[in-house]
Amino acid sequence: MKLLAPLLTTAVLAFCSVSVYAASETPNRSPKPDLVKGEASYTAVCVACHNADGNASIAINPKLSQQHPEYLLKQLQEFKSGKRKDPVMQGMVAGLSDADMLNISAWLASKPGKLGFAKDKDAVALGERIYRGGVPDRQIAACAGCHSPNGAGIPAQYPRLAGQNADYVSKTLHDFRDGKRGNSLQMTGVTAKMNDKEIKAVSDYIAGLR
Repeated sequence: MKLLAPLLTTAVLAFCSVSVYAASETPNRSPKPDLVKGEASYTAVCVACHNADGNASIAINPKLSQQHPEYLLKQLQEFKSGKRKDPVMQGMVAGLSDADMLNISAWLASKPGKLGFAKDKDAVALGERIYRGGVPDRQIAACAGCHSPNGAGIPAQYPRLAGQNADYVSKTLHDFRDGKRGNSLQMTGVTAKMNDKEIKAVSDYIAGLR
């Protein structure tokens, strides 16, 4: 019995040590988004520019509904950190916490996107050619390679473009090309050799993608 007690004590201590170590090695799980809080935060901060369901009707503003939540979260975080420059958006996100941004992104992703339409018939053919095949002789990559042929994008990597407002896409491509937006070296490289006519054409084509 005298020998058994120390053995039991040693065993208990060893078990506790392993348990503490295992707990410390357990990776932190990402918090689960709260869609109710996301809608409330969105309504308080974003609705004036992006509409109640995220389908912005103001042509220069982006449609956010049905966008990949990881992409939305990244953009909100980069507006807040200053990596992506925009005085209006930086002011809007200044008071949002990480949880707020996570919730807003998830709520927007849950809302269906509205279809758009190409308006310039003369430019559609050029826009489709660039979107699907790029401009090989000038090393301009095809948009479809990253954003998929139907504009659905790739979750967590490349944004959904289908039906996006043409004016917003055009402004964004100009901003990448002209160095006003610098949070994607890949897009800066793609747009560097595009001219205004090509940007306008591909932007209009994207608006009608589905």
